[in-house]
Amino acid sequence: MEFMSAPWWSALLAIILIDLVLAGDNAIVIALAARNLPPKLQRKAIVWGTVGAIAVRSVMTLGVVWLLKVPGLMLVGGLGLLWVAYNLLAADGGGDEHGPVASTFWGAMKTIVIADALMGVDNVLGVAGAANGAMDLVVIGLLISVPIVVFGSSVVLKLVERYPFIIQAGAAVLAFTAGKMIVGEPLLDAVFDPPAAMHAVARWSTYAVCVAGVLGAGWWAARSGRRPAGDSA
Repeated sequence: MEFMSAPWWSALLAIILIDLVLAGDNAIVIALAARNLPPKLQRKAIVWGTVGAIAVRSVMTLGVVWLLKVPGLMLVGGLGLLWVAYNLLAADGGGDEHGPVASTFWGAMKTIVIADALMGVDNVLGVAGAANGAMDLVVIGLLISVPIVVFGSSVVLKLVERYPFIIQAGAAVLAFTAGKMIVGEPLLDAVFDPPAAMHAVARWSTYAVCVAGVLGAGWWAARSGRRPAGDSA
């Protein structure tokens, strides 16, 4: 693809749109993971969380051809993201003196990096596909995503402080993203891809189960004072 040609600009526009849509999930994860940190550490978590997100995407972009050949990758990523979304809700249920996992900087960073690695599959495949092998566009796409994630995380964090219900809304978005990854798994094409009504029902039922399951499990864990796994970090 010739630099600065019409197809080049068209691909760049597609990459920007992909970043705007998919980077929103990263911003939500970073904001929710950092919400229980002291104000001084919140900004630090946003900056380093973004650095981690870009680093993960960069590594994954280099191996995108290999990633496309890994069977079950989208399914495993989707299931893992459901666990992250649950943990972001269940963290509010911590009751002992050490507080929930996201009350420490490194606990928040661990959550952010894991979620970024799981969600990065969608972003990397989308950007790499739009770039059509042009590495300059891939690099530009990564650079564009930085301010989007930083600004988005700051906005979401401020909204969470004023409107706590956004925590549930954010977890629901992550759960829906996980559902889309599961539905997009090539190994499950026979279940979700055909245009018949029953397959459409299977797709939307998967989305609903993912969202309802995460919100229900998170509500129960927070209500009963349970804490998510890995809270000693």
